[in-house]
Amino acid sequence: MLNRMMLFSALSVSLSFFPLYSAAQDKACPKILQQHFPRLQDEAPQDLCQYTDKVVLVVNTASYCGYTRQYQGLEALYAQYKQRGLVVLGFPSNDFGEQEPGTSKEIADFCYNTYGVKFPMFAKTSVSGEAIHPFFALLAKAGGTEPKWNFHKYLIDRQGKVIGSFVSKITPEDTQLRAAIEKALQ
Repeated sequence: MLNRMMLFSALSVSLSFFPLYSAAQDKACPKILQQHFPRLQDEAPQDLCQYTDKVVLVVNTASYCGYTRQYQGLEALYAQYKQRGLVVLGFPSNDFGEQEPGTSKEIADFCYNTYGVKFPMFAKTSVSGEAIHPFFALLAKAGGTEPKWNFHKYLIDRQGKVIGSFVSKITPEDTQLRAAIEKALQ
């Protein structure tokens, strides 16, 4: 009896070291989402596989750009469609006109305090050129183009396929973008 109790106790302790099972583990994470980034607010590591089976809108952002007001529309999109499976992912970038010079804390504070951004935001990332992050290199290849400016958008379906690439001037309110999101959510 004592040996069984010791064995059960040892088994319980060893199982506590394994992460809890999640529904996301049921499905294979698409290759494009097999990425890790620090979260903007606190630099906690984030695995993009947590967005498996979601429709994902990836946006490179900047705080001092003529398109910065798109944060408001992106937050509205996220609020409207998140219950149906849309997630907006923001990636601040200083690649274009040095329009994102701030620290992670400064960017996070600006996004939340100015536009009420609650969608996931990640650490500053290079989205084009020689220093392009591998995630954005995959997006550019699959979407047919690298971002040419801030607030370029890539739409990824639930299977991990890039199904749209939208230039900066396509706003979150644009019917073309909304129609593509609606179709992907069906």
